[in-house]
Order: sequence, then C-alpha cells, then structure tokens
Amino acid sequence: MSKRFNLWLLVLAAVLVSRLIGMAFFPFTDTTEPRYAEIARLMAETGDWITPWFEPGVPFWGKPPLSFWAQAIAIKIFGLSEFALRLPSWLVTIATTGLVWRLARQVWSVHTAKWSSLVFATMALTYISAGAVMTDSFLALGTTLALVSFCLVMSGEQGVWRWLFFIGVVIGLLSKGPLAVVLIGTPIVSWQILSRQKVISLRKLPWLSGGALTILLVGPWYVLAELKTPGFLDYFIVGEHIRRFLDPGWVGDLYGSAHEQPKGMIWVFWLWASFPWGCVALVGVVIGWIRGRGAEVIRETVSASGPCYLLMSAMSPMLFFTVAGNTLWTYVLPSLPFTAILIGRWVAKLESGWAFRVRGVMIGFVPVLLTVFVGAAATGWETLKTEKELVLYYQQTRKSDDSPLLYLDEIPFSARFYSQGAARSVTEEGVTDMQQQDEYRRLYVAVPRDWSGRQVAEFSRSASSVLKNRRYQLLEIQIFQENQLPVSDASGVRLNDS
Repeated sequence: MSKRFNLWLLVLAAVLVSRLIGMAFFPFTDTTEPRYAEIARLMAETGDWITPWFEPGVPFWGKPPLSFWAQAIAIKIFGLSEFALRLPSWLVTIATTGLVWRLARQVWSVHTAKWSSLVFATMALTYISAGAVMTDSFLALGTTLALVSFCLVMSGEQGVWRWLFFIGVVIGLLSKGPLAVVLIGTPIVSWQILSRQKVISLRKLPWLSGGALTILLVGPWYVLAELKTPGFLDYFIVGEHIRRFLDPGWVGDLYGSAHEQPKGMIWVFWLWASFPWGCVALVGVVIGWIRGRGAEVIRETVSASGPCYLLMSAMSPMLFFTVAGNTLWTYVLPSLPFTAILIGRWVAKLESGWAFRVRGVMIGFVPVLLTVFVGAAATGWETLKTEKELVLYYQQTRKSDDSPLLYLDEIPFSARFYSQGAARSVTEEGVTDMQQQDEYRRLYVAVPRDWSGRQVAEFSRSASSVLKNRRYQLLEIQIFQENQLPVSDASGVRLNDS
C-alpha cells in the first residue's frame, strides 16, 4: 500500500473519528434529535418493534421504523446514552462513504475515489448527520446503495450487486417510505432518456425476483403497522407523501408544524448542505463559464454515460423538491454522495490555481469548526436548547415526597428524553390545585426563563428560582400545611420555613 494511499486513509479516518468522539459530549438539543431519541427509547423499553410511539398511547405515524430499530438495538447493547443513539447514523455514514468510493472508482479512478470520499465526509450535512439521531442518513444509505448498484450492474458487474439494488430499495422504504422509490427511479429514468440507453439494458437486473424480495422484506411491517394502529397508511402514504408535498401549510401534521419555505429553497439548502465544497465548486463553474468553457463542460457531462448518471442522481432530490413549499435542508442528503463524486473528480484534476491551493484546507474546515463548537457547547449547556442540565439537577435534588418534574403547558422533547418519560406538563391551575393538596412536599416547575421575580411571586408565594437555562427557570415551590404557614416580616422575608 502506497504512502499516498495511507495518508488518504489516515485523513478520512481522522475525520470520521472526530465525529465519533464529538457524539459523546454534545447533548440532545430540541427538537429533532430528542424527539427521535425518545421514540427509540420507548421502543427499547416497551419491546414494541412494530409501532414507534411518539409518547405512551400516541403512535408515531410519521416515519417507518428502520432507524428506530437500529437505535433501540444500540440502547440494548450499549445502554441509554447520546453516544449509543447516535452510533447507528455514524455506521451508516461510513457505509455510504464506502459506496461513494466504489462508484467513483468505477466511473473514473482510484485517485478520484479518494478525493470523492473525502469531499463527501467533510460536507456540512454529511458531517452533522453522521453523529445525529435522524432518519435521513438511513434514507441516503438506501438510495445510494440502490443507485450505485444499478450503475455497477449496467457497467457489467454481476453477482451480489444485482441484489443489493433491491436491498437499497428496502432500506429506503423502511426508513422514509415511498419517497425512496421516487429518489431512486427519477435519476434512472432521466439517465435512460438523456443518454439514449436501450431499455433492454434494464434486464440485467432481476426485476421479478428482486421485486418479490422487496415485498417480502417490506410488506409485512406495513400490514402489521396498519392492523395494530388503524389509520397509519392513510396518514403516512396520503398525508406525509401527498398532502405535505402539495400544501406548504399542511395542518394535518400530528407531531409538529409544517416547514413552510419558498418554492425552490431546496437549492439554497443544497449550498448549505454541501458547504464548503458546493460553494467552491459553484465559484469554479462560474469562472469556467466566464472563460467560455461552461457549454463544453455541460455537453461533455451529458454525453458521457457515467457523468450523466452521476449528475441526474445528484440533482434528483432538488428537482423533486423544487416545487414543494414544505422542505428541510436534510432533504438534500441523498444528493450529496453523487455531488461529492462530481466535485471529487474536479478536485482530483486540479494541479494549480486557487482551488488547488485551498483544497487541503477545506478538508478540515467543517470538522474543525464543528469540533470547536461542540467543545464550547459542552462547557456551556445553558446556551443550548436542551433540558439535560435542568433534568439532571432535578434528579439529583428531588426527594421521595417531591413532585415529578413539571413543565408549564408543554414539555420539550429533550426533557421527555432525559427524564425517561417522567416529566409532566401542567397548567397554572394545576399547580394551584397541587399546592392545596397534601400529596407532595415540594413542587418542581419549569416556567419561562424571562419571568420576572414579580411573575414568579404571583405564580406562587413560596416559589424560589433554583436554576436557569436558555429557555426555562426551575422553580422550587414549598408546600405548607395550615399549621405550618410561613410567617413573614414586613419586608416579606419568611421567618419560619418547614
């Protein structure tokens, strides 16, 4: 093995390991990570592997269970922690990086494959999703596996790749649903049209037996999910895949709110997701166009079968979501493996110029930036949208006759997770009723951080603020019996306290 190959492998390993280390120190911040982490925790706790539960008694119909299965298994093996829940996404990202390397080597060369895998691993969204509890990394693995397998089979590969195409479809259907079929089918059909490939070439894949395998692996869960919680198929298939797509302000979302964005915003998200490589490549394209090479590059890309397939695979997610007003930047993730190969080809060919001089710096830009952020955040949790510190304080302070941790009106997802489902929501009237009962000695209630001392006193005369974070302050409310009412002097200071 050459020294140059060893250096590439060392750099790639350093990037991936840096993400692995950061996973253990950064708390879950609202809303996506703790929401999905709590669903996986409930799955591991209840042993219900059919229905993911949003909370006890409320089924989560928004996503299929593949990512929750992986995270729940990680909890069973490694225990309940941020690291365990994030580990499946990290392993999935490694697998996707390997597929990027394999396809780039097939289309161009080992040198291009090395740069492509580095580009992919150091893109902003890739690096973030590699250590995050989310479903998109599983979708990206499924679509990438299917599209890479298809390209390899069309190029003459036989054996396992013919079947891995359908395994990729299965992964997509069990991680995100029918959207995976669209993201896999669109580039294949587009490539067939643009490159004028004969339809007969598609016979290289075992469509009949492969389709039967897909139905066999996917169908049982969809049937069981509908039987166990009727209404799932209508919400998931019709609601999540049609109504959400057509209506940017869709009000049928049971688990949050619609992410309304201007149509075409997905292309801006692509710049964010592929940062810094997408921005640099875009500048390179503009410079090339100014120099009169733009039309030539486009013709070369579209006319060559391999580059044309990569371009269609890279653009399909953005093309599909261009007309949608309900988008997130994570929807770009299935595009990045193929975007990375196209950019990796360009970077690998650089021998001089401004891009050649900065390409080494760009490899470490996102990993270093995010590692510094994680380190800074780990020492100052109060600046993050997480309830970890507040929940830990309550757990260390509470006595057996104290109330559960109460949140006024609504419980953040991170409080649900870190309290392991023990936190409760309460109204102001509910707190008043609890103070008049003899059930608890102290109440612990999280109220908005910006409440003034006067608002706290009006809420409860016996309340004191014991902890503050970015969004909440934790109140400790003493409960007094009739013969133990606190006596105050003229200034309002309590003279006796039980």
